[in-house]
Amino acid sequence: MYLDFHTHGKLAKYLPFSVPYTQWLLAEAYAAGLDAICLTEHFNTQQFDEVYGYIASHGCPVGDAFAFGRLRVFPGMETDIAEGGHVLCIGPMEAIRELNRRLEPHKARGSFLPFAELARLFDEYPVLVGAGHPFRAGGHIPDLPEEQLARFDFLDLNGKDIAEHRARTERLTYGLGHQLQKPVVGGSDTHQAVQYGCIRTRFERNVSTFRELYAEMQAGRYGIDIHPDATAKVRAAALLKRALKEIHALGGDYVEVLLREGGESPAVLAAKRRPAV
Repeated sequence: MYLDFHTHGKLAKYLPFSVPYTQWLLAEAYAAGLDAICLTEHFNTQQFDEVYGYIASHGCPVGDAFAFGRLRVFPGMETDIAEGGHVLCIGPMEAIRELNRRLEPHKARGSFLPFAELARLFDEYPVLVGAGHPFRAGGHIPDLPEEQLARFDFLDLNGKDIAEHRARTERLTYGLGHQLQKPVVGGSDTHQAVQYGCIRTRFERNVSTFRELYAEMQAGRYGIDIHPDATAKVRAAALLKRALKEIHALGGDYVEVLLREGGESPAVLAAKRRPAV
């Protein structure tokens, strides 16, 4: 099973939720060779609850995940902390949605919770907590006290950072994982489809619950695959994101521009030829 631990369902936080855009993302995720994704949308994105309401109401429940065709979507969230940095959590849908509602007073810059307080909140729910791209500039997760670092359940080997500084990202992230004795898993951090597949976490068996997923992570029954063209994929993705945001800024409909040709993309057609897993 190929899983991406860090993905987004919207192009940008300030843009409105678009069902066609999210549908396109999910179709392209499977086309890119993924069997499952963790949807870790930013906690302060516009219409957070509508995004997850759509997943819950239109996906077919499979354990803790929601199936869209052959792709399974595991709920999650990415939260800013006062110290600087992003914290991932993945868990049951209602836990993620309730956590997001409780974080409402802390969604603006200047009111982010310190990690210690956020961790205490997470402790009330059955969620796994991850250090998102811990060595990206501006973040200070590695500087947290050792007892706080111990709260993390996994570390994010981030596709965007791999594309920019692979040797450094691998050395530092695996080094911290070894120090903390925590699993390191791969996430693309994509907001649009081109970046899917730049990094994938390869599990030996299919799982559909977070209990099963964490057991496989702790047992080390997984590996991380980095695409040989990861840098090109991430750079192309950044260009596409910039162009689509500019279309929106100029008053255009970036979703209509992206999907106007009709029919199905080559990637989606290729996905239909993938064998079922």
